[in-house]
Amino acid sequence: MKTTAITNTFNKLAFKVKKHSPELLAAAGVIGIVTSAVTACKATLKAGEVLENAKEQLDLIDGANEKITDETYSEQDYKKDIAITYTQTVVKFVRLYGPSVILGTASIGCVLMSNNILRKRNAALAAAYTAVFTDYKGYRSRVVERFGKDLDRELKFNIKNEEIEETITDKKGKEKKVKKTVETIDEADLHSEYAKFFDSSCFSYEKDSEYNLMFLKNQESYANDLLKAKGYLYLNTVYKALGLPETKAGQVVGWIYDPENPVGDNYVDFGIHKVRNKRSVNGLESVFLLDFNVDGNIWNLM
Repeated sequence: MKTTAITNTFNKLAFKVKKHSPELLAAAGVIGIVTSAVTACKATLKAGEVLENAKEQLDLIDGANEKITDETYSEQDYKKDIAITYTQTVVKFVRLYGPSVILGTASIGCVLMSNNILRKRNAALAAAYTAVFTDYKGYRSRVVERFGKDLDRELKFNIKNEEIEETITDKKGKEKKVKKTVETIDEADLHSEYAKFFDSSCFSYEKDSEYNLMFLKNQESYANDLLKAKGYLYLNTVYKALGLPETKAGQVVGWIYDPENPVGDNYVDFGIHKVRNKRSVNGLESVFLLDFNVDGNIWNLM
C-alpha cells in the first residue's frame, strides 16, 4: 500500500514536470544563454593574456631562428615550434570559450525544444478543436434541416417568449398601454464563444432600431466584400467594425472564401436576430443577437 502511494506521488510529479516542460525548458534556456554570455565575457578578459604569451613565445622562436645555426636549430625545428605554439594557443582558447559555447548551444537547444513541444501541443489542440467544431456545426445543420432555424436558435440560446406591457401613442396622440409578446434572452445563456449582443455598449449603436438593423446589414455586406477580396476574414475584424471587444479566439477564427473548394459557407452571415436582453437594470433592453457563421480555425483550414 505504501509503495503504491509513493508510485502515485512520483507519477503525479512526473506528469506535472512533463506538463510544464515547455516553461521549464524555456526558463532553463534563457538562464543558460545569459550565463553563457557572462562566462564568455570573463573568458575574454583572460584572452588578452593568452595572446600576449603566444606573441612572446613566437618572438623567442623567431629570435632563436636568427641567432642559432642550422646545425643546432634547423628550419624543420623552427616550423615545429611554431606549430606547437599555435596548437597550445588554440587549446587555451578552447578551454576559455569551450564552456560558454557548450552552455550556449545547450541553452539554444532547450529553447528550440520548448518551442517544438508547444508547437506539437498547439497542433493537437487545433486538431481536437476542429473535430469538435465540425461535429457541432454538422449537428446544428441537421437540427435546422429538420426543425428550422428559429427552433435551433431558441434551443441554443434558451430564448423564451414573454408577455410585456408597453406604452404606445396612437394616431390621435393618446398614450395607452398594450400587451405584446417578445423574445427574451438572459445574458447568462449566451454561452457561445462567438455570438455577441449588439447593444448600447457598442459605439455605433443608436436608439433607432431600424437604423441599427440597416447598419448591421451594411457591415455584413462589407464583410462579404472583404472576404471575397482577401480570401479570408478574421472574426476580430468584424468585431472591431461593429464596436465589439476583440477576443483571443477571434484572432484565429473566421471565414475562408474558396469557390472551387469551399471549406465553409463561403459567405459571412451575422445571424441577426432582434431580442430583449434581461441584463438591463431598467427592464428588458431591445438588442440584436449576432450569431456569426464562422468556418472555425482558419489557420488550419488554409
